[in-house]
Amino acid sequence: MLIERPLFFLPWLFPKAWWRKDKNHKVVFLTFDDGPVPEVTPDVLAILDQFDIKATFFCVGDNVRKYPELFQEVIDKGHHIGNHTFNHIKGFSWSVDKYLDNVAKAARLIDSTLVRPPHGQMTPALYQALSRSYQIVMWDLITRDYNQSFSPERILKNVQRYVRNGSIIVFHDSLKAKRNVLTALPKAILFLQKQGYQFQTL
Repeated sequence: MLIERPLFFLPWLFPKAWWRKDKNHKVVFLTFDDGPVPEVTPDVLAILDQFDIKATFFCVGDNVRKYPELFQEVIDKGHHIGNHTFNHIKGFSWSVDKYLDNVAKAARLIDSTLVRPPHGQMTPALYQALSRSYQIVMWDLITRDYNQSFSPERILKNVQRYVRNGSIIVFHDSLKAKRNVLTALPKAILFLQKQGYQFQTL
């Protein structure tokens, strides 16, 4: 999806998925996709430590396999974790059975009932299959920090424009997002704090 907020019909199409939570209170849920990677994740963790904020990390199984100590550091610091498949696969390109096998492969390393489909790609059949074993987590605001043609200032403006009560916000602790996330994240946190938002995990 190439928009900051989901198309209006998607929450209706996939109602059991989490898109936005606690709409009546000034809370937000920071999430980070695609890690852990040593070039970015430690710096994201340091920023979150600086503000004493806990977040939810949707991890790629193969990255967990390659960097188990870093994955354990995410957990040890009190953050929550979720499954982002083993190979960061696209739901529109794989059969349901093969997709579930990839999720299960990641689950052997990632002990979580939360799953987020990479790229937000999920067919109705895949949604039904995943919902039997997992809580699917989508988003209310995607910062698009992965887009290297965007500036950190634009990422910050996306947060400022689209955040609302209960927003599940997507950042990335990935190489593509490194410049944007490390620059925009602390500024976004300061903005959210000034607006009176509290931070919770999923």
